[in-house]
Amino acid sequence: MPRILGVDLPSDKPTHISLRYLYGIGPTLSLRICEQANVDPQRRARELTEDEIARIAVLLDREYTVEGQLRRQIQQNIQRLKDINSYRGSRHRRSLPCRGQRSKTNARTRKGPRKTVAGKKGVKEMR
Repeated sequence: MPRILGVDLPSDKPTHISLRYLYGIGPTLSLRICEQANVDPQRRARELTEDEIARIAVLLDREYTVEGQLRRQIQQNIQRLKDINSYRGSRHRRSLPCRGQRSKTNARTRKGPRKTVAGKKGVKEMR
């Protein structure tokens, strides 16, 4: 089972699929990495030699932002938005959607389960 940047890659899958288990690497980037490191993307990950694994690790470390470094960078960007009190930062702070979606009726994934308020249904004002 090859290990790159602290992540165990599945050994029974092709190399270009196994590389996707690293945070920040998708289909296109995994094929590009295989090409730059001179590794056959269709070969199983368990068939990679130590030299090929080292070439991939050095390439990822030198040219791409992946795994912990990418997670840290994203968190710093969100923290910066919160610190400057931007609209997006305030939406992040309140755990609401920050890309313009409606939040009156939907956004249940972001807001969590409904919190029912007692006595709110059908209250009419008497005049």
